Amino acid sequence: MIVRNIRDKEVLDTTYLAHGGAIAQMILDRRTLKEIGFLAIAMLAPGKTIEAHVDPMEEIYFIMTGEGEMSVDNETRHVKPGDATWIPTGSSHALTNSGNEDCVILVIASPAW
Repeated sequence: MIVRNIRDKEVLDTTYLAHGGAIAQMILDRRTLKEIGFLAIAMLAPGKTIEAHVDPMEEIYFIMTGEGEMSVDNETRHVKPGDATWIPTGSSHALTNSGNEDCVILVIASPAW
């Protein structure tokens, strides 16, 4: 069993700027996982954007706090806490924090079956 906390050194050591806008950290990734690509947490400040990009894995963005405008390919929707957005492999996606507080998201990624 592996239990990882977002305050653990192994997580904090992975801090990076994700796609020009969010401060992200890998909670669990390929160093540990066998089938799933990764589980990350990201914080997007008000007015900041995770720039449009395409990943080689299927992803889910789960909004923990805050709100924003989520775009996947040619569709944009408002997202809020509790919303999960599925992003198919190869789809262009972006998220803009349109609120007044930090938008915290969990990102789960997995290779397509």
